[in-house]
Formats: sequence, C-alpha cells, structure tokens
Amino acid sequence: QVQLVESGGGLVQAGGSLRLSCAASGRTFSTDAMGWFRQPPGKEREFVAGIKWSGGGTYYGDYVKGRFTISGDNAENTVYLHMNSLKPEDTAVYYCAARDYFSGEYDYWGRGTQVTVSS
Repeated sequence: QVQLVESGGGLVQAGGSLRLSCAASGRTFSTDAMGWFRQPPGKEREFVAGIKWSGGGTYYGDYVKGRFTISGDNAENTVYLHMNSLKPEDTAVYYCAARDYFSGEYDYWGRGTQVTVSS
C-alpha cells in the first residue's frame, strides 16, 4: 500500500497563489507517476496535473495550463502543486494520487485538502 498526505490548502483571494504538497510513504516503488485531482462543490472529480517519475514528464488539465505547475522530488517521494492566478472556480477539494505501475491506474489517494478562492 501507498499512503498519501496532502497539505497546504486554505483560503486565498482571487489572483493569489498557493502551494500544495503531497508526501508519499509505503510501497512507493510500485508507483510510476503522481497526480493532482480536484472536486469542486457539487461537481465530479477532475484531473488537474500529473508527473511521471521516470523522465519527469508533466501534463495538465486544460483549465489550469499556464497557471498551475506540478513538480516532484522522487528521492523524497513528495509532489507539489504550485497554483498561481487563482480563480474562484478553482475552489475545490484537491486530492493527491499515485499511479500503480502495474495497473496503470491511480489506485492510491490522499484524503484531500480544501482550497477556497474568494472573489
């Protein structure tokens, strides 16, 4: 099993910035990528950003491109989400997830951290 713990959420004004962190522990060697997802109030969970441990390739959801940046420290098993130019529609619970190397699915999830952007 892989355990994930998010931190760094909070309340910020529109146009502001936040950095989320996710620390992974346990069988992290069985994962090949990590990602951030979010669930806005009353909506489905959606993909935000991902990073592959091998090669460090990153990918983003269309609505955060140019504003959010994902980065990771493989040695520390930690991934970050740097969020700039935040908008009220970015308000959501943000979840960290780890992709299992064998299944190819995001099988491991953190409990989430609330991000609220005020207008």
